[in-house]
Amino acid sequence: MSGYYLIIGISMLVSWFVSSRLKSKFEFYSNVHLRNGMSGKEVAEKMLRDNGINDVQVISVPGQLTDHYNPANKTVNLSEGVYMQRNAAAAAVAAHECGHAVQHAVGYSMLQLRSKLVPVVQISSNLMQFVLIAGIGIMAATRSIENPTGNTIVLAIGVIMFAFTTIFAFVTLPVEYDASNRAMKWLKDTNTVTADEFVGVQDSLKWAARTYLVAALGSLAQLLYWASMLMGSRRS
Repeated sequence: MSGYYLIIGISMLVSWFVSSRLKSKFEFYSNVHLRNGMSGKEVAEKMLRDNGINDVQVISVPGQLTDHYNPANKTVNLSEGVYMQRNAAAAAVAAHECGHAVQHAVGYSMLQLRSKLVPVVQISSNLMQFVLIAGIGIMAATRSIENPTGNTIVLAIGVIMFAFTTIFAFVTLPVEYDASNRAMKWLKDTNTVTADEFVGVQDSLKWAARTYLVAALGSLAQLLYWASMLMGSRRS
């Protein structure tokens, strides 16, 4: 298990670094005030209108970095800081979340796939750690001269469950990158932000995307560890 804890440690360290950089970037670009004076709410509403979307509501939610698009009730949920602020960071987040609304409206295939995976991933993420630990215990307890590997069925189920969460993490990547690309294209094409402000938008979204990339790679590393443990046991 030492290898697993090493993977977890490295993943947490890299995730902490990227998250810290993201936070510092947003703090910095929160001081780059938009010359047009638009708030995050106004930016979001304008992007929705420009894309012909009239059935999505922009609302404020408590917390920090709690911004998200909810396809179930068609709401762009902006954190309190983003909703009212009038800076490059707020514009970046608001436009990004509207990018998801545009994806939903046009039937973006990767968003549809991600939505279909949600129920399975919710079950898997809640149970997989218990199943993996139980699998290791059962495998060790059932080892014998006749069966040196022990019973690996439960561990295999745990690995399959983990695989679903890893697939979900990688499916999320194109969804997030595409939403950012849609946001940046709209902000630039409509001159909603100036060239200097656009640099802040681009940098903010770049670091936000990296949090998803780190999460996906960390999940893949853990999956490969559990898969190697399963295959190693079956070969022994």
